[in-house]
Amino acid sequence: MITKKDARLARERRRKRVRGKISGTQERLRLCVFRSSAHIYAQIIDDIEGHTLVAASSLDKEMRETGDAASKDGKAVRALAVGKLLAQRAKDKGLSKVVFDRAGYLYHGRVKALADGAREGGLEF
Repeated sequence: MITKKDARLARERRRKRVRGKISGTQERLRLCVFRSSAHIYAQIIDDIEGHTLVAASSLDKEMRETGDAASKDGKAVRALAVGKLLAQRAKDKGLSKVVFDRAGYLYHGRVKALADGAREGGLEF
């Protein structure tokens, strides 16, 4: 039987393995995802400088104003909207190319929806 602790440790191992292979450079910044049970967060990070350049989440004011954060459509729909919001903010800052860091999460469901939203918004990865 897999416990919560085992699942958390397995995700940590996957996260470290993924982060060992990818890094954000000046040409291709890193788009990192964090998924909680209720919300999803994404940020574009310059690993050389150690700064977050753009961030978006399902808790952002823009998400609340449009009603997406409280919608009953589901978490995947909110994740898609967060991806589009992140891409819009990145385009406003002149960023277009990123490398996707799934942070140990499996690439399906909300993580995939966020990536699809970011691609729809104009980010390349």
